[in-house]
Amino acid sequence: MNIKIESLLAARLFLFPQLVGDQIFFISNISGKLSLYKMNYGGSVPEPLLPPNISLQNPDLIGGLAFRVFPEIDQVLVMIDQDGDEIYQPYIIPLDGGFPEVAFNNAFSGYRTHLTMVDDDRAIVYFAAEKLDEPISEAYFGNLATTEVRKIAASKWGSYPIAHNEDHSQVIIVDSYTVGDNFLTLLENDEQTALFGKALEERSKKESIPLKGIESACFTPNEKALLVTTTIFDDHFSVGQISLSEPGEMTEVTITGTTHTGNGELEGLERLINDHYLLKYNIDGVSICYEAKYVAASKTLKVKHVIVGDYPLDNGVLEHIDYNKEMNIFTLTFSNAISPTQIYSIEKKNRDFVVLHTSEKVLGLPEHYLTKGEDASFTSFDGTRVSARLYLPSPSLHFEGPRPLVYYIHGGPQSQERPNFAWFSMPLIQFLTLNGFAVFVPNVRGSTGYGLNYTKQVDQDWGGEDRKDHVFAMEQVLSKDARIDTKRAGVMGRSYGGYMTLIQAGMHSDLWKGAVDMFGPYDLLTFSDRIPETWKPYFKVALGDPSTKDGVKFLTERSPKKYLQNLACPMLVIQGRNDPRVVASESEDLVKNLSALGKDIAIHVFEDEGHDVLKYNNRVDCYSMITEFFRKNLV
Repeated sequence: MNIKIESLLAARLFLFPQLVGDQIFFISNISGKLSLYKMNYGGSVPEPLLPPNISLQNPDLIGGLAFRVFPEIDQVLVMIDQDGDEIYQPYIIPLDGGFPEVAFNNAFSGYRTHLTMVDDDRAIVYFAAEKLDEPISEAYFGNLATTEVRKIAASKWGSYPIAHNEDHSQVIIVDSYTVGDNFLTLLENDEQTALFGKALEERSKKESIPLKGIESACFTPNEKALLVTTTIFDDHFSVGQISLSEPGEMTEVTITGTTHTGNGELEGLERLINDHYLLKYNIDGVSICYEAKYVAASKTLKVKHVIVGDYPLDNGVLEHIDYNKEMNIFTLTFSNAISPTQIYSIEKKNRDFVVLHTSEKVLGLPEHYLTKGEDASFTSFDGTRVSARLYLPSPSLHFEGPRPLVYYIHGGPQSQERPNFAWFSMPLIQFLTLNGFAVFVPNVRGSTGYGLNYTKQVDQDWGGEDRKDHVFAMEQVLSKDARIDTKRAGVMGRSYGGYMTLIQAGMHSDLWKGAVDMFGPYDLLTFSDRIPETWKPYFKVALGDPSTKDGVKFLTERSPKKYLQNLACPMLVIQGRNDPRVVASESEDLVKNLSALGKDIAIHVFEDEGHDVLKYNNRVDCYSMITEFFRKNLV
């Protein structure tokens, strides 16, 4: 049977919806590249809002809001970069679309800008802006109606505005030193004071600070306190309350009425209206959302309704959810391992009225040809439980005998592979199974979704215990599965997953018959030098400090460059020319050096992509060349 990747990619992406009046605004790749559209509530022919030459970035990579509609001033604010270079700038277009004009008189030239918060009613916005030429991040307040913009905070560690009160007289700023190590400040009357945690600059050299794990924050209804998600009371995150009159103190908020079971974590908290809040959970990779009411007297969040988690919004991943408080409607995008992204709205008082606004599907492939995957979690070499999924070809395809294996490693490293059709991985996983491969997808230590302690285990240990988890899975778990032929195994990954692919191919060359590296760091010293200036302080702490003798020794020891003279299998390297995270020179150095050693290595550079492959023709080429590479070397 001749199955083409175009069948899977025919299912277009619908991302980041916002309901405004009787229209839904969203991002889609209908034209072959991500752009901004709107359609009528209930579905209609989408109307393009941007010129066809402009491509938007994947909302998951932006680090803030991708766009926001402000109907009161007849404007849409949209964050635009240049073909994946991630130098986001805020642009304005009319509500009915048009040619974008740079916002705020080009005040953010020379910055990588992230839209962090909005006030729809007042057309007020907040930005975190990274300087391009020095390691400083700044926080900004902006008023779209007046075009006023002003700097409100700055630091080396993010200066990320995450909460504001009703009249914007108080703003909460967070600095993040590594994942889970946060410092909150309160900005009031142009004065910035410590609210919770301790600034890195004020710590002694050997001082150990307990992790706070603060990921989201919002004000209580009376605005006298802050509710935050934190790991202080539970490693898998819970809610805490910080009184603005008692900085440095936090009390636990009880959550009652949740209905889910399983291993995971609370991943977000948002204020909806008055005393109602949205709780977001990631449980075994699946999204669960509740609407809860805050009871101040007992410091309790009482769940009132399940928003995501019941049919038809079950066993999948929430890409984005937006709440329209005037209409009292949730609008969201959701997908799972076999169903593309769809736009839904959740309506009525009891949240029991679900409206489907799209009907995307793969083209010409019956659903029973696709695979939902199975749990393949295992206990690793030191007793650590590692969550994983195994995707095998559908029995309907009638493949016989043990299947060749593609071992797929996610990026991050502090990220997670989930049953998410909106992300690059799932169409590729499905295409590989349609071509007879088994695909193993582990979330080894360092992954998110399983508690902060699990996530932190990769800090300053790239290529250490995480690497051992992968080797253990191959040698002690997968080799014992009669459905899989580990003698015909290939490894691949993207970003940090590309790094780990290179480490595996160099240090454990006997395990692999083929390797695909997508924009993975090759030399951690040059990688550390080439990343954006504002990222360098973080990576010095989380990965290793290239300015010290010990740091250079560690980064050299953990670099794939040290081991890849042992490469014993063919390798394909894929890179985006405009990638700011792992620049093209990293991949080009890898190929040049290994080619000089006579290794079987090839590279494909997408000239109009960054740290992803987003454009339709590029995606077709990318998925096809990966699959053909494995067909050639594993089958």
